[in-house]
Amino acid sequence: MKQSVGQVAALIAVLAGVAWAAPTSAEPPAGGFPAVIEQAKRGTIGILQDQPVQQGPSGQQGRPGQEGQGPARVLVKASGFHLHDGYIVTARHAVEQEERGDQVVARQVTVLTYELDEVPATLVGSNAYLDVAVYRIAEEAVVKRLPAAAFVDREPAPGEDVFTVGYPLGWGPAVAFGRIGNENIFLQTVDTRLMQLDLTACNGNSGGGLFNARGEVVGFMHAVIRTETTQGEQQCSKMAFSVPSLLAKRVVTSLIQGGQPAFSRLGLGLTSIKRGTRLRVAVSEVSGPARDGGLQKGDILLGIDGTEIADARQLKNYLIERTVPGQKVAVRVLRGDKELVLTVTLGKS
Repeated sequence: MKQSVGQVAALIAVLAGVAWAAPTSAEPPAGGFPAVIEQAKRGTIGILQDQPVQQGPSGQQGRPGQEGQGPARVLVKASGFHLHDGYIVTARHAVEQEERGDQVVARQVTVLTYELDEVPATLVGSNAYLDVAVYRIAEEAVVKRLPAAAFVDREPAPGEDVFTVGYPLGWGPAVAFGRIGNENIFLQTVDTRLMQLDLTACNGNSGGGLFNARGEVVGFMHAVIRTETTQGEQQCSKMAFSVPSLLAKRVVTSLIQGGQPAFSRLGLGLTSIKRGTRLRVAVSEVSGPARDGGLQKGDILLGIDGTEIADARQLKNYLIERTVPGQKVAVRVLRGDKELVLTVTLGKS
């Protein structure tokens, strides 16, 4: 679990996960929305605790459906989602462990399926920028019973109905319904932009996919703002955050293919300035593609390919999500009192 600083020290990164299948969107299952929910539940997996954890009678937890008296084992610490061919994704922070003083990603985890299979999954790759880890289940009989899902091929809209499936407080798979709020939020817990959600989530939801009404994956859960303490340090909230699918699909696909994604490089150093009543970003350093394209130190960056850019984070995420190395982009700048549009061929980071 991650923590931020300052005013958002209460920010807890308790959620992450994603689903990936074929590049094209799949048709929703027959049977309408109830069938969509059922398929999402059957494709959700739990990440099991490395070691048993004991709790008193007032806070019993265990395998879903388990009842009894006295201390119980907390089995599920996070959630995940089946992609295809046994590939699953979960939150990177949920599978980190300390090794010789460093935080490393576990090479193998044990997962719990909807049908209560307990099987090992081996690490395929991880990405700290997105806080995501991809594992693979090798047990063919189990994989055949796990449905897959596809990323949506469009940007979800504010107000769109969504739901997530996971193991809040270790129990599940449980379903939570909500809506997308601001789709362009930046927090200290991860480098990417996030979508803000009006949706209830808790510790243990880590890894639950975020779905639309067709069962397409519109993102994966990343964090909640602490609003309620339920059991010890267990947290729940109705303000949650999700990584958008456009970026998730690109990173997860690269990990499955055996590498890290290749991102575009513009070659700008930026600093914040105030112009009138508005904060803008000015060029503080120029190198590589930006220098070759004619940008100069002191230029005020206004936009790229018709998208307004107000700070360095927006520029970074635009380049990562919407461009590829070698692509030509139109960069709009203010130089003195003159507005210019410069063509830049992006490099590779």
